Amino acid sequence: MIPGRKTVGDFDVRVWTGGAGSPILYLHGWEQHPGSAPFLQRLARTHEVIAPECPGYGTSTGFEHLHDLQDLILYTRELLASYGKGPVDVIGHSLGGMFAAELAIAAPHLVRRLVLAAPYGLWMDEHPLPDAFVLMPDALAKAQWHDPSKAADETSAFDPAAGDSAATYRTINLTTASKFMWPIPDRGLTRRLRYLAAPTLVIHGESDGLVPPVYEEAWAAGLPGVKTLRIADAGHVPMVEAEDAFVTAVNDFLG
Repeated sequence: MIPGRKTVGDFDVRVWTGGAGSPILYLHGWEQHPGSAPFLQRLARTHEVIAPECPGYGTSTGFEHLHDLQDLILYTRELLASYGKGPVDVIGHSLGGMFAAELAIAAPHLVRRLVLAAPYGLWMDEHPLPDAFVLMPDALAKAQWHDPSKAADETSAFDPAAGDSAATYRTINLTTASKFMWPIPDRGLTRRLRYLAAPTLVIHGESDGLVPPVYEEAWAAGLPGVKTLRIADAGHVPMVEAEDAFVTAVNDFLG
């Protein structure tokens, strides 16, 4: 996976690309872009992978033009259309799962199949999601990981940028994430699921304490025909903790 830049309208973003084959758009999670992570490199063995960094994260600019979720989805639609790939498969992780689902609803002609890993976007009053922004580091690690020692693996393939500290980037990224997740990550996706036509696979790690597997029920209720999968020994980042199981499930579903 090779980092580069892509300019679309008022937005100039970093994007990691690599591989050849049927194209995949990867939308990253709430904390940061995974860079050239091993799971993306493995997907690039059989697919062309396009993995942009969301505006407002890292060095990707244009966040001031995003007034609401609709603006973000319209930008993502324009970004995807600029590649001229036709309908592509879309993988969204965590907050990127919410974005991916909304993209599939807003631009069905651009999305072939949809994989949502630990996706935000839905809300169950009987199972309220924790506020990730107020959790102390130890509590956040426990909620996010089956094995917190794996946390270092998520960032090992990512270099924020020369001259900037990881702490600076974390502050920048979480400020952007809060626009779509705080006080709760419910922006009405439940009402719009009836318009999601792309075949969809929802993946949860069995130990996910941020978006627990019980949320499969909400996806099944709002999206009849959705396929669901729980991965053992994994939390909110199954592509890192259970890389083999995640990549196999994605490749099997995308065909």
